Amino acid sequence: MQIGFNLPNSGPLSAVATMTELAVQGEAMGFDYLTTTDHVVLPDTKVPGYPYSESGEFYEEAPTERHEQLLGMTWVAAKTSRIRLVAAVLVVPHRPAVLAAKMLATLDVLSGGRLVVGIGAGWLKSEFDAVVTTPFAERGAVTDEYIDAFRVLWSEHTPRFAGRYVRFDGIVFEPKPVQRPHLPIWVGGESGPALRRAARIGDCWYPIGSNNQHLLDTLPRLRAGITRLRKATADAGRDPASVGVAYRVKRYGAAVPPLASDGERRLFSGSEADIIGDFRALRDLGVTAIDIDFGRPDAAAVLAEMRRFRAAVIDRI
Repeated sequence: MQIGFNLPNSGPLSAVATMTELAVQGEAMGFDYLTTTDHVVLPDTKVPGYPYSESGEFYEEAPTERHEQLLGMTWVAAKTSRIRLVAAVLVVPHRPAVLAAKMLATLDVLSGGRLVVGIGAGWLKSEFDAVVTTPFAERGAVTDEYIDAFRVLWSEHTPRFAGRYVRFDGIVFEPKPVQRPHLPIWVGGESGPALRRAARIGDCWYPIGSNNQHLLDTLPRLRAGITRLRKATADAGRDPASVGVAYRVKRYGAAVPPLASDGERRLFSGSEADIIGDFRALRDLGVTAIDIDFGRPDAAAVLAEMRRFRAAVIDRI
């Protein structure tokens, strides 16, 4: 099982020196990967609407102050040498398909093959209205077609594609990504369409447990979600074992209310022993990667908690 951490690319912790220190120190501590999020512009985040918290508000302080995801990851790639870089997640419709495929391929080449492309269709209409040229209501179809186009560009010597939203022919797309036959795709999202997308084209399903509309915050709920994934993968004509599962942990320990709405204990709530048990239980379910948001107000506190968590939890799994 790989263990990662969220690298803030918004708010006070996104100051260049701070973000760099967190990435470099996280690599030195032995974390397998780091994650960064993707928003281009945001509305007033004090207005509820964020789907992954109980209040509907963003967790982060000053989340509207943020770096563009792929440029930020490129900076981090230049400051590190081993740790994998996970887009968590790339909102696929934000960028034109050919341009996005080129940026991702370039980042994989510059990082020496360390990029993982987490993908999602997006959820914030006001952001789409400002940034995206395709209709918000069609974002799922746009995402599916863009990913298909990505894979053609990343793998074919003479790429050509004729879809509803993307068309190209007679072009040269080089260099290809280091990772072959294409960059690994982790499909974010917890809804039925997201799960079916993971089953069709994903190398990994990448949910967050705390989505209020599609909760995966207890062991029975997550087990049921993975069962649905395996069935959908088989229905898509693929080996169910070919799609891994990665899990994002936004809050843990005392920050998580212990009892979920299904009457079960919430995953990653409680004591260190409880959390160690959760890591082991998810590993037994077939989860192949887990990343943690350490969520502290300054770099010193984040690094101290990362070190403590490694010694108290990760090293004891």
